[in-house]
Amino acid sequence: MRLIRVTLLLLTALRAAAGAADRPLAGMEGKKIVLIAGKVSHGAGEHEFRAGCLLLRDCLERLPGITAVVYSNGWPTRLEGAKTVDDHAAFHGVSAVFIYADGGGGHPAIVPERLRILDQLARQGVGIGCAHYAVEVPRGEPGEAMLRWIGGYFEMHWSVNPHWDGEFVSLPVHPITRGVAPFKIRDEWYYHMRFPEGMKNVTPILTAHPPTNTLQRADGSHSGNPFVRAAIARREPQHLMWAFERPGGGRGFGFTGGHFH
Repeated sequence: MRLIRVTLLLLTALRAAAGAADRPLAGMEGKKIVLIAGKVSHGAGEHEFRAGCLLLRDCLERLPGITAVVYSNGWPTRLEGAKTVDDHAAFHGVSAVFIYADGGGGHPAIVPERLRILDQLARQGVGIGCAHYAVEVPRGEPGEAMLRWIGGYFEMHWSVNPHWDGEFVSLPVHPITRGVAPFKIRDEWYYHMRFPEGMKNVTPILTAHPPTNTLQRADGSHSGNPFVRAAIARREPQHLMWAFERPGGGRGFGFTGGHFH
């Protein structure tokens, strides 16, 4: 049941990102959602990007008017003669893009041309969502792009990635949380994410207080740093899923769980 609640949150977030959150099901014609599943990187049951995207696709396509397309092994590509090239046509007519993949230096979107493509889609109002490791990108232009697209990201030497029991005792009133009850589940919940100053245009969806034992590891790029330790000592709530309303139009969201499947 707890996994069903997590899946429902992602489904409603995708529906919101596609601009259909406030529409009746009968008014959702022509919504195309592209789901980018990253390459295999872990053993069975962890980082199951393809399996997760296929599950979301099957659920999304139960809704009338929605077409969901899964691209496996990273960014959409096509053969051009004997050469594999990016398939930008995959994004024609898209309403939302979801990325569930490894991140950091291996994030499928950080190639400059791909950043440009997603920036263009975001300016056109296309929704963008990222889950688990896909919320992490390098600082600099990729990080600034994530702030523009989804309103937050995992920044090395600022954010952390421990495994712990996230307990969500209350949920905000929001289209994404409709039908979802409070729950508790173990995952690799990233926290202390990098958000815009003052959380401008960001709405927290899943918020929890990580226990102090999540910072038992030595300081490192993902394990701990003075900033996160001070935040937890102050009992600052940590936002593990959020929604973003772009000032120029369009929506985004980030979800830090999803390590296990």
